[in-house]
Amino acid sequence: MRARLYQPSRTAMSSGTAKTRHWLLEFLPDSKREIDPLMGWTSSSDTQTQVRLKFDTLEAAQAYVKEHGIDVVQFQPNKRKPNIRPRGYAENFAVDRKGAWTH
Repeated sequence: MRARLYQPSRTAMSSGTAKTRHWLLEFLPDSKREIDPLMGWTSSSDTQTQVRLKFDTLEAAQAYVKEHGIDVVQFQPNKRKPNIRPRGYAENFAVDRKGAWTH
């Protein structure tokens, strides 16, 4: 059984990091998907690809993988740049003395 262990990144539509703090373990497909000739749907006999396990810490995920003997590929997350300063909503509308927008 092969799996991948990663920390999900934030979506392109949001700037928040709410769903990016946990670690996910997803199993890789063992068999190829087949196309149904009548309906055109794709199907597979491998049900492990439907399983996604969520862990709070990397250590907990690694302990689970080691306990169950799962061959895992681990991806390190890309960290956010630390130079982003949180701003207040009013700073979006700030102007200087000459009347020009400050941002």
